[in-house]
Amino acid sequence: MTDVSPTATETARAELARWLAHAEGLHPRGIDLTLERVRRVHARMGLAIEVPVFTVAGTNGKGSTCAMLEAILGQAGYRAGVYSSPHLVHFEERCRIDGRPVEAAALLPHFAAVEAAREGEPLTYFEFTTLVILRLLAHAGLDALILEVGLGGRLDAVNVVDTDCAILTSIDLDHCEFLGPDREAIGAEKVPIARPGKPLIVGDPLPPASVLTHAASIGADLWLHGRDFRYAGQQGEGGRWQQWSWTGRSQRHHGLAYPALRGANQLLNAAAVLAALEALRPRLPVPAQAVRTGLALVELPGRFQLVPGEPALVLDVAHNPHAAATLAQNLDQMAYHPSTHAVFGAMKDKDLAAVIAPLLPLVDVWHLCALPTSRAADLDTLQAALDAARAARGQGRVPGPQQPRVERHATPQEALRAALAQTDPADRIVVFGSFFTVGGILQAGLPRREAPHLGRS
Repeated sequence: MTDVSPTATETARAELARWLAHAEGLHPRGIDLTLERVRRVHARMGLAIEVPVFTVAGTNGKGSTCAMLEAILGQAGYRAGVYSSPHLVHFEERCRIDGRPVEAAALLPHFAAVEAAREGEPLTYFEFTTLVILRLLAHAGLDALILEVGLGGRLDAVNVVDTDCAILTSIDLDHCEFLGPDREAIGAEKVPIARPGKPLIVGDPLPPASVLTHAASIGADLWLHGRDFRYAGQQGEGGRWQQWSWTGRSQRHHGLAYPALRGANQLLNAAAVLAALEALRPRLPVPAQAVRTGLALVELPGRFQLVPGEPALVLDVAHNPHAAATLAQNLDQMAYHPSTHAVFGAMKDKDLAAVIAPLLPLVDVWHLCALPTSRAADLDTLQAALDAARAARGQGRVPGPQQPRVERHATPQEALRAALAQTDPADRIVVFGSFFTVGGILQAGLPRREAPHLGRS
């Protein structure tokens, strides 16, 4: 990457902000699922991607899967590019090369090129920016490309690229208004990222029948968890895996350390990653040591991220019921904390009561916070969802001696400051509910905690 002066960086970011504002105004709807518009512009751009492509779809675990692939390929000496969304703080996080976000200045020529090729086509923000990043990556001299699907799969802009290896992580309920009311419908929307004759890695141990049916109908090379690849291991105190092993169709890995990404679901993601690497081994051979080192060093902010210091601080972008249940399981496996405070903000189109419900047994104080987007639930909506979750659990709506306290705040930062003022070093704070919630905490850098000392009033 070329070093630029702070002034040049600020200028480039200002220009990037203008392009992003332009992209936001090109289509009257934020989400308009179809591939027709983006295919026409993509064809006019004449993009040619000639390196192996991994495409990752699923309800949860996509970002972690992309990060593990990226880390292992990097350790094997390959130059890997990643497109992932959404971002936490800066748009540039959506595009990584060699493990680092690209600079704003590197994106600007590609915005201009997409605008020229658009020829008045009303692209959505996501479609426009996807084409921008695809063009950057196509010109980056990569050895491998990793693409994370934004929403669904069949009609997502990422699906304009023919993949060499499709990966499906978990299939669960989210974005039901666009993808369908159940796992079968959602699976049917996600699986069309697969291509005939190419590997389709299914990490979900219980995939919907719609996934298997589509794979058979197009002649995909289907890799199923439990049939074509599997993992096993030993768990230590608190249920944490100490070592694990993986077996694929023709490869094995023994004595692997637990991935650096924390959480009960990461072995499922890692198992699918290793299957994908075996499937593309003829084109991208990866030595065993690269697997070990990559899994040991992988990083991804906001995925059960434990920030060093006291009180314990956990950042997690969990924003749907399945992810919230996994977060609750991960929190339950942590060491004992006398009190847990939750900073929670979320989008209004989520099943908020179902997102809150798994955390109810663990949280002593709820710090509800507003978020800086029109898509966010306001404080009254968050309060109503918390009340509904409590009522469903039999806690009722009237505060009592065992009821968690609830506070309301204008921003995630304000909510975190309030939580810090009320916690002791042995306590725990968890920030979750949305990328905007975690990003609102990280925008000023990793928080430094100064909780009151134990025993002080």
